[in-house]
Amino acid sequence: MTSMADKCASVNDVDCPPTKKTKLDNENTIENSDEKNTVENADEKQPNGETELNLSNFEVTRVLQNNCARKMICVEGKFEDREDPAVVLLEQKSFSYDKSTLKKGYFNENTVFRKYLANDIYKNYDCFPTEEYNSLHATVIYPATQSHIDKYKKQELYIIDETYELYEQVTLPHIESKSFSLEWVTNILEHKAEQETIIYEDRDNDTGFVLVTDLKWDGQRDTLKLLALPFQKIKSLRELDASHLPLLKNIRDAGIKAISEKFNVPASQLRIYLHYQPSYYYLHVHFCNLMFEAPGIYAEKAHLLSTVIRNLELMSDYYKKAVLTYVVFKDSPLYEKFKSHGALQTMCESH
Repeated sequence: MTSMADKCASVNDVDCPPTKKTKLDNENTIENSDEKNTVENADEKQPNGETELNLSNFEVTRVLQNNCARKMICVEGKFEDREDPAVVLLEQKSFSYDKSTLKKGYFNENTVFRKYLANDIYKNYDCFPTEEYNSLHATVIYPATQSHIDKYKKQELYIIDETYELYEQVTLPHIESKSFSLEWVTNILEHKAEQETIIYEDRDNDTGFVLVTDLKWDGQRDTLKLLALPFQKIKSLRELDASHLPLLKNIRDAGIKAISEKFNVPASQLRIYLHYQPSYYYLHVHFCNLMFEAPGIYAEKAHLLSTVIRNLELMSDYYKKAVLTYVVFKDSPLYEKFKSHGALQTMCESH
């Protein structure tokens, strides 16, 4: 679902933001927090035997967000003869690097150009490519819970400086109180799903992991995005200590080697990082092409794996002492908990 150019890091950015913010990867109470577990394709049969979803029968009730930077719109609505709401995301696809594909799709006799502005050497057109090449990427979440709807609704962001004390008093109890489904992770690790996406696998219980291509990757080298899922069950960055260094170094080294051999992308062109807060509480490492401005790569979200390793080499319990800064979304459960705890300033102080 991620777009290619001039993108903001979040589905919850303002319509045309001057700055980039972090993607809504917070838990936001999504029980099946990753899209792997919630997205259904429009041409997929429903498990209850109902007819296929058809966007021509979709009625929009409201726009949750119109993100011009990411060329994406999120809408809430309902399908005919269905009671439950749905969330639909429409996003522009990336362009091909293949010259013949570009010629066939955008620069042929059937392409329509309508000029609407000209100034010296600069001219602007509305371009209507051939039907085969003017499709959008559509993601359908059905049935959508209120949590799904809230996830894609534009919301205000607030910065949290989380000490380890705050983690123990607020964040950890919140995590433990929720029943986040991680079945999709188990399915990958046990070869029950997404076997075709596995790029590399090391079955060691302590240092092993599975490297898979991200389901949202569009197949282009410049937007390469993969995910490393370890067999060790670790909630998040906060639980890491020096005992995990063999695991982290194996993910780094073996992941880099596998990507170099499979996709011909060198280590110097890879961004390798972890999220905190993550979208789901099973430690995972992101690998993406440095050319790709993937969601969640900004300062309030991403922690480079190389930096995490060095921090743990310097201090074995670094992440039990460090202050970690991230954003929470207004009215999310974690926002409310920090606000009740008195750790979140939401009003400007008068002087």
